[in-house]
Amino acid sequence: MAFEDTMRALRDFDVNDLDFDNVGSWPLAVKGLIWAVLVIAVLVGGYYYHIEDMQLELARAAEEEVKLKKDFETKAFQAANLDAYRQQMAEMEESFGALVSQLPSDTEVPGLLEDITNKGLLNGLDIASIDLQQEKAREFYVELPIAINASGSYHDLGAFISGMAGLPRIVTLHDFQITTDPKNANTLNMKIIAKTYRYKDGDAT
Repeated sequence: MAFEDTMRALRDFDVNDLDFDNVGSWPLAVKGLIWAVLVIAVLVGGYYYHIEDMQLELARAAEEEVKLKKDFETKAFQAANLDAYRQQMAEMEESFGALVSQLPSDTEVPGLLEDITNKGLLNGLDIASIDLQQEKAREFYVELPIAINASGSYHDLGAFISGMAGLPRIVTLHDFQITTDPKNANTLNMKIIAKTYRYKDGDAT
């Protein structure tokens, strides 16, 4: 019956009857209700001022865990394939060395000019001039343009161009200008820029 008495006391309760100077005289049901409200307020306040911060910190820790797991998986994959990466690096270095070996050094440029001249003469061309132009420095290499002025038949010019591709050094051809010789309809005049390249190798050129 204590519960019925408590509910009856709450129904008969009038807040105007409370004496705040004598809290001890308040009905037991009122005291219990106030204590329950205070406990709930403390719990809610503790959640927002303490537990919520902990949950946010837990969420950040969970995100960091996911990131660390991904990093671990990436590094584990790299470690498992380390030998393959090393082999690939060695192959790349070998290929790079082979390409660099095809780039002429300063001392080899005169020999390259001689090779170009011989290619022209062997293919029946009349070499009017071969002029080494100003170098152009790029990020990793130096570009060496060579202006070639020659004349010959259509087939002779074609054989010369094909022969340039067979040179032991890398040479690219640019800016073709082919005109008919006004004195001989069977002769073509060709102006072309041949470019070869030199690896900078950390120099200041």
